[in-house]
Amino acid sequence: MMKQTGFSSAVIVAGGSGKRMGRPKQMLPLGGKPVLVHTVEAFKKARGVQEIIVVTPPENRPELNRYFSDLIYADPGQTRLESVQNGFAKTAIQAQTVAVHDGARPLVNPAAIEACLQTAAQYGAAVLAVPVKDTVKVCAGGAVQQTLDRATLWAAQTPQCYRRELLAEALEKFGAEKDATDESQLVEKLGVQVRVVLSDYKNNKITTPEDLVFAEALVEEKTVYRTGFGFDLHRLEPGRKLYVGGVEIPHTKGFLGHSDGDLVLHALCDAILGALCAGEIGILFPPTDDSIKGISSVTIAKKVLEIVREHHAEIDHIDATIITQEPKMKPHYETVRRSLAEVFEMPVERVSFKSKSHEQVGEIGRGEAAMCQAVATLKLRSCL
Repeated sequence: MMKQTGFSSAVIVAGGSGKRMGRPKQMLPLGGKPVLVHTVEAFKKARGVQEIIVVTPPENRPELNRYFSDLIYADPGQTRLESVQNGFAKTAIQAQTVAVHDGARPLVNPAAIEACLQTAAQYGAAVLAVPVKDTVKVCAGGAVQQTLDRATLWAAQTPQCYRRELLAEALEKFGAEKDATDESQLVEKLGVQVRVVLSDYKNNKITTPEDLVFAEALVEEKTVYRTGFGFDLHRLEPGRKLYVGGVEIPHTKGFLGHSDGDLVLHALCDAILGALCAGEIGILFPPTDDSIKGISSVTIAKKVLEIVREHHAEIDHIDATIITQEPKMKPHYETVRRSLAEVFEMPVERVSFKSKSHEQVGEIGRGEAAMCQAVATLKLRSCL
């Protein structure tokens, strides 16, 4: 049985200057967003990865912060090995395994990350790799000296994963070596056998303009879009707190429900689950379960976000319309938008929130209830 990874940290090295590409390759656009964003998203979808440390210059961080709110940053070193050391220093002491990955490998499969971490947890060290497809020649002075046996050759990729204590020891003992091209060489010097985990050829490192063209074709090939619809309605009751999109809004009434009654989050969660064909929140959090009475709707949304990641999906856009006579929502538009962006871990530019009155018609028009309609568009990887 494969050993579980427990708490895992990921160190993503993205400090290169991109001399061959004319600008830092990790920030080049790929499928509408920077290469490095794709890389981080892959690790967010990998189970067991509890923290992500990105080793990148300060000028790259504002762009990343548009997509993520929980990244840990470290400064690059003069060499790749120094960058790894700086990133490793930021990892949590309770991490059992650590994955080290090149920021310019955006198409790594989350399942391969999980397999590499699990193998490292069991054996101490593991690297993703693929069999070499071409015949390899050893040359000198413009002439072939030897033809290597291709059957024994593997091309190493990243992530390269280790038990935390092994990587710490290797970096401490051999971290000053400048000729090492990856960390597994240092771990090998400890006498530890590094296991190989089969990867795929899509996990290519973007180094040249041709690599970026290849990656762009793969991104377009494996992306599909789905849209889901959500709806919720709650009564307004005096004495309850009013939550809208994760924001507490001052009012004399609040939404009545088994949870905190945040109908905007409820409608959006159902829209997201609908796009995934994954049921609805009443199944995940049944109103008959007294143990979750009063649960925060943000907690419900975070569970839905986990399901999104399990489906290797990404929320591309959300749009919610609350229909209520009171209170007036327009003064709270931007606050709610920012809250929804934070809850669902997406750029605020992809979040729409608006309101409509009910023209004093019916229970909603009398201020006794409110409802919300929501739409969510998700991107899914069709190859997974």
